[in-house]
Amino acid sequence: MIKNKALTFTVVFRANSLNYGEGTQNISELKKFHRGNGEAYSFASRQSIRYDIVRLGNQFYEWNLDVVDKSKGVVQFKDDCTIKDSVEMDLFGYMKTKAKEGATKRSAVCRLSHAISLEPYKSDLEFLNNMGLAARINEDPNLATLEQHISLYTYTITIDLSKVGKDLDIELDQVEKAERVKQLLEVTKFLNREIRGRQENLAPLFVIGGAYNIPNPFFLGRVSLLNENPGQINIDLLSDSLNQSVFGQNIKDQTKIGLVRGTFKNESEFSSLADVVSIEAFYQYLLEQVDDFYGVSV
Repeated sequence: MIKNKALTFTVVFRANSLNYGEGTQNISELKKFHRGNGEAYSFASRQSIRYDIVRLGNQFYEWNLDVVDKSKGVVQFKDDCTIKDSVEMDLFGYMKTKAKEGATKRSAVCRLSHAISLEPYKSDLEFLNNMGLAARINEDPNLATLEQHISLYTYTITIDLSKVGKDLDIELDQVEKAERVKQLLEVTKFLNREIRGRQENLAPLFVIGGAYNIPNPFFLGRVSLLNENPGQINIDLLSDSLNQSVFGQNIKDQTKIGLVRGTFKNESEFSSLADVVSIEAFYQYLLEQVDDFYGVSV
């Protein structure tokens, strides 16, 4: 059994207006950044992605959320809670501060990137009001403006399997370690976000990744649209990333592409990159890799 192994995969999904900032007066502004070419791109922060993963982990698998307090004036994880009590603390790490004693920390074994739009934001706005409520009492409605952006987005997740279930003097059994990772994978397969009365689907339309000997996000920043055409993924960037090796093992040989067919116009070219399968088959491959690493019978 390999002593060190990690899963990493980069997802592409389609969604609308995923994360808002503070805003100005009655204008709700999307979180976004500008590139050197002047284009603006909206994003959902890694914190928001983590929030929804934990929310769904609790909803699907009853992940324990009762692990936080404010006994020391700071909202943080409880002193007496450990990774035995919390899948969230195990996968995403924690920091517990102690007065005059510094802090106890655990680095995340599951690393997330921001979910960044692949199509530039073009200053689309939605004007809205609460006329339906105001009309009931013959009052003038309140007005508001929302920035709106429908786009393809991409994010990357990297999981260091060798560090799951280990913290200080605690080590969980192999079955529990495997179960926690498999639950996380199932959550990302059906990931969604609840925002402003909407439920956005963050489930993959395209996903590339696999199991590797190092926890490196190989495809982070390597997924883009060809000339910003929402119908085509730039395969040249991915091809150069795949034609590398790690400790003598070719990345391409360990990589699969999951795809919802009919999404991209150039999907016939993907097979030149790696083995192309359905989204379900891609996740089944990752689940098998998890069982194999932890020595768990399928």
